[in-house]
Amino acid sequence: MNVQPAGVAHFDAPTVFVVEDDDDVRESLEQLLRSVGMQANAFSGGEALIGAFEAEPISGPACIVLDVRLRGASGLMVQRELARRGIAHPVIFITGHGDIVMTVKAMKAGAVNFLTKPVRDQDLLEAIAEAVDLDRTRIAEELATQDIKNRWLELTPRQRQVMHFVACGMPNREIAEELGITEITVKIYRGEGMRRLGTRTLGEFLSKARMLGIAAVTSPNTPGAP
Repeated sequence: MNVQPAGVAHFDAPTVFVVEDDDDVRESLEQLLRSVGMQANAFSGGEALIGAFEAEPISGPACIVLDVRLRGASGLMVQRELARRGIAHPVIFITGHGDIVMTVKAMKAGAVNFLTKPVRDQDLLEAIAEAVDLDRTRIAEELATQDIKNRWLELTPRQRQVMHFVACGMPNREIAEELGITEITVKIYRGEGMRRLGTRTLGEFLSKARMLGIAAVTSPNTPGAP
């Protein structure tokens, strides 16, 4: 039986993608995941998985359970292709023929776990839970970064200039001298910039400035940066 869904749906609940070319093992894994209330999409090969992501990428938390030895592209090749395409869901490798070299390659390429067949149900479920938590964190960080980028672009050019100098550690007096404005005006721009960026303290702003990379990659004289 070749389980190859036509596309990858958007789910509120975490989704586990299983890539396993052994029919019995694939069906067993799929049944296990669904028995504990997880969304499970199963594929017989990595090409089908990648095609499904291309057809309909998933934005919610997920992980990929990937057999190392597959007919066609190997699990390691599939992992590299996922990374190349920017598909960042955590990968858990399973194999009946694993060795140290293979494990090292998988982990260096970003795999979060490497399990040897026969895999205990509890071990797999625990590995999946850990991977899904990692994906939730990744998604939250990406959303937070996108939010601060959007807020930054909503600032006026002068506000961006002032906040850039603040991110570089310049005091209000020096910013005023650099821009040829009064220190009071700097404070006004700085206060409005902080408010519109959703930050209340200098520490909060500097944390978000690091997310933007504005101190390292932008010029104060480039109003639209970053």
